[in-house]
Amino acid sequence: MQIVHSLSELNSFPSPSVVTIGNFDGVHCGHRMVIASVIARAREIGARATIVTFDPHPAHVLHDGPRLPLITPLAEKLELLSKTGIDLALVLPFTDDLRQWTALQFAEHVLRDGLHAAEVHEGETFRFGHRAEAGIDSLSQIGRQLGFQVRAYEPYILRGAPVSSSRIRTLVAAGTLDQARALLGRSFSVRSTPASGRGYGTRYTVPTINLAPYGDLLPAHGVYISTLRVGTGEHARTFRGVTNSGNRPTFGADSFAVETHLLDFEPIALDETTPLELTFLHRLRGEQRFPTPEALRTQIGLDVRRAQRYFALCDTLRVTLS
Repeated sequence: MQIVHSLSELNSFPSPSVVTIGNFDGVHCGHRMVIASVIARAREIGARATIVTFDPHPAHVLHDGPRLPLITPLAEKLELLSKTGIDLALVLPFTDDLRQWTALQFAEHVLRDGLHAAEVHEGETFRFGHRAEAGIDSLSQIGRQLGFQVRAYEPYILRGAPVSSSRIRTLVAAGTLDQARALLGRSFSVRSTPASGRGYGTRYTVPTINLAPYGDLLPAHGVYISTLRVGTGEHARTFRGVTNSGNRPTFGADSFAVETHLLDFEPIALDETTPLELTFLHRLRGEQRFPTPEALRTQIGLDVRRAQRYFALCDTLRVTLS
């Protein structure tokens, strides 16, 4: 997948495109259904399968209040999109100028002049243009004017409701990971690095790793069965673990951490820049305060045994932990 970050870079891509536009946060089952159709149609007519997305997420620019936590920050989103087989991703900077464009201006500058769109594929709820002025009917009218066709998709329904990024965020934030996994088509995970100030050396010999502060979506405070991938490429190691995400109330307030105890640990090369990917598999329990550290240690032992049984069952059933 080729990635460009401005309309000027599209001068080297003169061939027609089949296009879909969106934020694609999570790259969930509904997104992938539309993307697969875009790719199939592009192959059929000899066009380039193209995605248009935005950075930052428009919600981070348009709305006041708490920042919308992303399921997949941009780098992870682009990696997931690249695995779909799409040819080109146009990542448009969501600037004050862009947000002022009317629907017609966007279609002219991006779809007609930039991408030479032959077709545009979107969900029925698609909105675009200044103040989300236009919907799918307007897009079809503009397409007839500018020379591209529009294909609209009904919502992708799973477990009785449309699949959407907002629905997935709600499920993850509630710790309902099994349902979120069904909508994502994979287990929810986050990428970060080890927390600073933990005494990491060239060989790390303690079977507990804390994530650096993470500003996007995390599951509800509690204890989870997890896996932790340490490093990348051929030298990466994946460990099974138990993760506590929360304030550690037994040790007082203001001590939030995402801390993973590795069940199959062995000493590894680790420093504060080592890439980590933490995958949340199943929620064991909510966050709770224990009367003593000893009571907490007893509970951790129970959590570890439950996690070991979970992994043993996965091994027996040959379940892929992803």
